[in-house]
Amino acid sequence: MRSGNVLEASRLTVRLDCGGGRALDVVTDVSFTLQAGRCLAIVGESGCGKSVTALSVMGLLPETMYLASGTIRVDGLEVTELTEGEMQKVRGAKAAMIFQEPATSLNPVITVGDQIAEAVLLHRSVTKTEAQRAAGDWLDRVGLGADKAGRFAHELSGGQKQRVMIAMALACEPRVLVADEPTTALDVTLQAQILDLVERLCRETGVALLLITHDLALVRRYADRVALMYAGMVVEMRDTDAFFTAPRHPYAAQLLAAVPSREKAGRELPHIAGSVPSLEAMPEGCRYAPRCAQCAARCLGDVPAVSTDDGGWVRCCEKKPFSLPTAPALTETAGTSSSAVLEVSDLTVEYVRDGGLFKRAQTTRAVDGVSLRLEAGRTLALVGESGSGKTTLAKAVLGLLEPTGVRIGGSIVLNGRAAYDRRGRFDGRLRRFAQIVFQDPFASLDPRMSVGACIEEGLAALEAGMDRRERERRIAELLERVGLAPDAARRLPHEFSGGQRQRIAVARALAVRPQLLVCDEPTSALDVSVQAQVLNLLRDIQRDTGIAMLLITHNFAVVEYAAHRVAVMKDGRLVEAGNARDVLTHPRQDYTRTLLSAVPRL
Repeated sequence: MRSGNVLEASRLTVRLDCGGGRALDVVTDVSFTLQAGRCLAIVGESGCGKSVTALSVMGLLPETMYLASGTIRVDGLEVTELTEGEMQKVRGAKAAMIFQEPATSLNPVITVGDQIAEAVLLHRSVTKTEAQRAAGDWLDRVGLGADKAGRFAHELSGGQKQRVMIAMALACEPRVLVADEPTTALDVTLQAQILDLVERLCRETGVALLLITHDLALVRRYADRVALMYAGMVVEMRDTDAFFTAPRHPYAAQLLAAVPSREKAGRELPHIAGSVPSLEAMPEGCRYAPRCAQCAARCLGDVPAVSTDDGGWVRCCEKKPFSLPTAPALTETAGTSSSAVLEVSDLTVEYVRDGGLFKRAQTTRAVDGVSLRLEAGRTLALVGESGSGKTTLAKAVLGLLEPTGVRIGGSIVLNGRAAYDRRGRFDGRLRRFAQIVFQDPFASLDPRMSVGACIEEGLAALEAGMDRRERERRIAELLERVGLAPDAARRLPHEFSGGQRQRIAVARALAVRPQLLVCDEPTSALDVSVQAQVLNLLRDIQRDTGIAMLLITHNFAVVEYAAHRVAVMKDGRLVEAGNARDVLTHPRQDYTRTLLSAVPRL
């Protein structure tokens, strides 16, 4: 294995060209080094400059941004002085990148083997036959097998496509691998498999890994060193153990305090008030000062980096480690009772595909004999790998499955009434009793409708007896309930942050006062602190109203914090269910134990 610094970034400043000779700093004075075979994780909230820093290393900044100052050396080569043509020879050969969404990074009309071979031919002096052999060898190394070389991207699962991206990135033996949120869309077992694979290959080949992520548990498990960014600057640089056991910057301490866990269940999660400042309104001195509980006058001046005893450094005036008080326990949920809001009995969902004139119809059973019960004021977490049937079950409960080509068996009872008649038709009158909060609030809110109109749409459809004035009053109450000002009703969804849009989605779901709220990955796209705000909001609503919640998630930290009961699904079947603490601490099934063993923890 080769050693030494293979990536050195010194005093990087990246600017956004606003036109008219005006420019704003997106990244300011960022420096770091990375050694062969080691992993540096860059963490921080959305908008802090993590991805821009990674794109700077690869010379892939968008046209509106440029490197104003600083140097970047990859394997001893100063890449900031290279032309685009010269930089193309560096990408792949010396530095490679794994993007967040492999489906958009792979060519759909070329086999995956040819795509890997294409990269090898571009950067190494080999024949086409040798390149194809190398592609097969790398598909073997990433655990797919050389026989997959002839497959197209659409024939592979999400985890398999990500393995192809890893093979393509490492096939030319680069010195630096940049991974930008490489596992965000994967379930917990695939996430562990992918990152274990990347870590092993990097250690074996001496490749340095620059990991960009907002998942602090992944950082704890895989990174050797952590760079914490805030508002375009690195505010703390520490070895991983030191960062997690004794954070020195208030921002680091508050991020760690906001991570949900079993120990914090029943308590309000600490969260960071406010948001990352906009480029046009960067504060003087410490950029974190407006959100810091211990801000003092000295924070408004120059804040230099100060060395720590463990060999790291922090950009903070306070010399003592920052700690947060324990939040008080929440009161018991209102309206908790033994009455069932949702009862599912021996539910089956089959997708039937017409075979045509000479073929038999094909039947795929997505949900197979599932039974569960959910009471008022309780949260049931539905967990399992992708494709286990979780979302299909939730859609069946809500009557959101396409009637054509779907066959539903068993029974679903909502609020004491059968959800489907004998012909398999959903009772639309029950929609006011069960509502959903989707994973991506931006995709689920009409961008052309005001927030008020988005919320009013459900009221108009399901509360026919409510006049316009009553609807406006209800909308104002809902916005206040989720922590938004009444004038938010007049604004469009794109004017809000991701966390605010999720609050709007919650308000819309609560508009008709449902008794069941289905939350499908409601926090997966959110930063740690914003996630804490949304989880606190859901807990408060359940406490005050007694609403039942069906929570679908891959995030076991959220399950440990929020769920009263857990149901584990595999291949459409329910393999284990019970009290959350019992299932999560003493699982009875091997599959549940496998899931839990793959969960990264702080």
